[in-house]
Amino acid sequence: MRSCRRERGRSFRLAARAAVFAIALVLALAPVAAGAGARTELWDGQRAMHGIADLLRFTPRSLDTVGHQQTIDYIKAALAKTGAVVTTQRWVYRDDAGKPHKMTNIIARFQPANPRRVIVATHYDSIVRAYRDAHHPDAPMPGANNSASGVAMLLETARVLSLLPKPPVGIDMIFFDGEEGPKSLGAGDPNWRALGSPYFAAHLHDFYPGRKPEQAVVFDMVCYRDLHLKQEPFSLAAAMPEVKKFWKIGAAIAPHAFSTQVTRYPISDDQTALSQAGIPSFLVIDFDYEPFFNTTQDTLDKCSGASLQAVGRTLLQYLYTP
Repeated sequence: MRSCRRERGRSFRLAARAAVFAIALVLALAPVAAGAGARTELWDGQRAMHGIADLLRFTPRSLDTVGHQQTIDYIKAALAKTGAVVTTQRWVYRDDAGKPHKMTNIIARFQPANPRRVIVATHYDSIVRAYRDAHHPDAPMPGANNSASGVAMLLETARVLSLLPKPPVGIDMIFFDGEEGPKSLGAGDPNWRALGSPYFAAHLHDFYPGRKPEQAVVFDMVCYRDLHLKQEPFSLAAAMPEVKKFWKIGAAIAPHAFSTQVTRYPISDDQTALSQAGIPSFLVIDFDYEPFFNTTQDTLDKCSGASLQAVGRTLLQYLYTP
């Protein structure tokens, strides 16, 4: 009898261990729920600052420049280390004068088999010259905040995602080309229109043959050392629940950076084309960037690792919160 009890006890312990292992395996492979596993402390603002510094070496990064291609190569090389499936969307855009411009959107897909998709996007092209600069309007525009900040923020997010358990949604990280318009002059071009995001929206079926992404969030100008993020009217109209969710998370992480106020006027950016394509989309931007906006003074010293970290950690928590 004593021997039988020992065998039964041994069998029970082995079965219990097997059950524990099976549960652990399921938990390891399953998407993380309810915001668990975000590990926001891994998101490093100083790493993102180094990313901005790297990108500034390629200035100008506007259409048809050497720096534009160097930026593409840099983004692709960084994404190659994350395990994401990286593809490019290439086409030729002809401006009003008939001049051709080679365009490239970069798409990095995390968990490509997950039918639930969320777009996280920014633009990587810059303005060709600092047209708002009172003293040097024809000088190259560095674009530390206006373009490099969004790229660095997404690349750091991609790095951290590669270290963490899978979030409940598949993420499509998109680096849009041509947001500064066909002349790369931003507001200095009276016929400004974004190029990369409308092209992507027009070819949405290439990436989403079944259902569309559940939402999209676009980042632009997010590194300013005195960061104050207000809610943007077009975004509130298109995706109010997601705006409120993002700002609630942000206010808990960095209350000094997230304001409940609304921007003084609507801002058209890459979220516009995505919203028009039927994807609830919102913009995260600090457009109050005077007197540095689109001048030669849009440089690294205007940026802050703390500001980048506030936005990046908010995004990370947002992606892990159903």
